Amino acid sequence: MLPVAVDVAVAVVAAVMGAALAFADPNVGTRFVTAPAWVYAVAQAAAAAMLLVRRRYPYTATLAIAAISLFAPAWAAFLIPYAVTAYASGPRSRQWGAVGLLATAFLVGMHAWAVDDPFTAPAVIFVSALLGMYFNARRSLVAELTGRAERAERERLLLAEQARADERIRLAGEMHDVVTHRINLMVLQAGALRVSSTDPAARAAAEELRVAGCQALAELRDLVGVLRNGQPGPAADGGKPTGTTDPGTEPGLESLVDDSRAVGLPVCLAEDGDPAVVAPTVRRTLFRVVQESLTNVHKHAPGADATVSVHYGRDSVRATVSNTPPRRPPDADLTAAGGGSGLAGLRHRVEVVGGTLSAGSTSDGGFTVRATLPVYVPTAVRR
Repeated sequence: MLPVAVDVAVAVVAAVMGAALAFADPNVGTRFVTAPAWVYAVAQAAAAAMLLVRRRYPYTATLAIAAISLFAPAWAAFLIPYAVTAYASGPRSRQWGAVGLLATAFLVGMHAWAVDDPFTAPAVIFVSALLGMYFNARRSLVAELTGRAERAERERLLLAEQARADERIRLAGEMHDVVTHRINLMVLQAGALRVSSTDPAARAAAEELRVAGCQALAELRDLVGVLRNGQPGPAADGGKPTGTTDPGTEPGLESLVDDSRAVGLPVCLAEDGDPAVVAPTVRRTLFRVVQESLTNVHKHAPGADATVSVHYGRDSVRATVSNTPPRRPPDADLTAAGGGSGLAGLRHRVEVVGGTLSAGSTSDGGFTVRATLPVYVPTAVRR
């Protein structure tokens, strides 16, 4: 809106000054066209009107003002050169050619009006063109500096994000080192207790503690390996991840289903394919997906029936956990105890291993969680 107001103001000033010039010199004896002063005032106004389109059509406005200036030197001729060099496209030679043509036409009209000073008007036209060049250069410089500032800001954000990612990886490594040391001590002490104790119950508990510690070490190592984007680590069998525990000793989906059934949640488990082809990291991620989904059914859909369906394919594992609508309202205290970020954290964990997860309500009022995971995630490479 401001450029339009400026153009209108410039056109009004040019029209008023041109009309005043026409009425100030009513002598028409030396002019090319003999006409009353008001005719030349109208010509001045017509030339000033061309300034309204000086930004969009600078060359057209310049030629029109030059044509009018042949018969009545238009006051608008002092303002249009600025628009030519500031807004017109094309090479500089074309712009200065238009300015030169305007100055020539203005001088011809001045001769008809018997103006004795042939230098002041061309000088003003030339200065107007130089001001336009300055404005154009300044505008280009501001645009370039703004672009550089925006690029620098984007680079700063990228560097900050990279720094945060590096810090997360460093903290993951430190956590791995510290926690691994403590868990190793726990596993060694549990093994020693299993050997030295004479109480069968204590020996069984020690063995369970030792196995749990080994599982925690394996999962921690695999997850840290994923966070490090496959940095070199212990590997065997051509770089495939190895576990410290036998897959048969890890908790399976059957144990999750049995635990849910034990607390009164009817769960149907359907597995298709060979679970043995799935890498340990993916297997544990699948376990967490089903675990979190069944936990949400317990909290938010009391009395509902749940179905767990898992398909182990050649390249991917597809898991679906769905439940029917709840038969009674959920416990407010139980639902309020959660942080509300379970699915978000679960989705992040699935994406870390290269999978996808979706969740949403069904048309009958139930809820469904679907996860697709790769069969194998390379967390380490052979050096």
